[in-house]
Amino acid sequence: MRPRSGPTVQHRVLAARLRILREQAGISLKAAADALGAHPATVRRIERAETGLDARQVTGLLRRYGVPPAVAEPILAGLGAANLPGWWHHWRDVMEGWQQDVIGVESSASLVRTWHPALVPELLRTPAYAAALYRMRYPDDSPVRRERRVELLRERRRRLGERGTALWALLPAVALHTRVGDPQTMAEQRRALAAAMERQHITVQVVPLDHPPHAMTAMPPLHLLRVPAPEIGDQAVLETPGVRVDLVDDPDAVMAYRIRLDAACAAAPPPGTPLPL
Repeated sequence: MRPRSGPTVQHRVLAARLRILREQAGISLKAAADALGAHPATVRRIERAETGLDARQVTGLLRRYGVPPAVAEPILAGLGAANLPGWWHHWRDVMEGWQQDVIGVESSASLVRTWHPALVPELLRTPAYAAALYRMRYPDDSPVRRERRVELLRERRRRLGERGTALWALLPAVALHTRVGDPQTMAEQRRALAAAMERQHITVQVVPLDHPPHAMTAMPPLHLLRVPAPEIGDQAVLETPGVRVDLVDDPDAVMAYRIRLDAACAAAPPPGTPLPL
């Protein structure tokens, strides 16, 4: 069973190491599963961080792969921490499954790049702006649940700031003209965005209304997450509003999204350009 609060990066790293060790030993999924008396799908789920890391199973796999103690011991020592729920577990009652997976990666990211075609990107939204969007997206929410969603966004932003995570956002000027909430909410959001542009770890580029089409034109919201762990490559989060959200880790697909976003950023006014009126 996938951990209820989504796998942490520590969990993903250990799962990836198990896959790498199996591949280096030249052992098939079936042979690894036979060592556990299990189905190959069990090993596949372990390697994808879709289930908890059971010490007995991990020990059996390491033994089957012929892993020396110097390599095996740190992996076994890290199981306890890897199986702990992430900090976001406290808010799981107001999180969708995809959010748990995404925040599990975002919580250890050194760089977050984000694009939204019509709105201020999530990590730059004020509480009032976010609450107005939550009222629209979750009309059946109680005020308490809506506030918990806002609290979660605050905590995400606080932790990114404490860790010094770099945030690079690209958005169209239409986001500054699409009224979310009342005029006061929009005025506060514009001031907050202008203030964010002055911070050391935040880069904001705004595409003017009269700008020609660029590589991200008509693309849905996209986020690229870079985690400083060699076992985990860059991740892409592609949103299809109202349909689904995909966490993409295929290197070729992530590279294609990065190239598109790079091209759009290169075509946009440079960072530091004042917000358009």
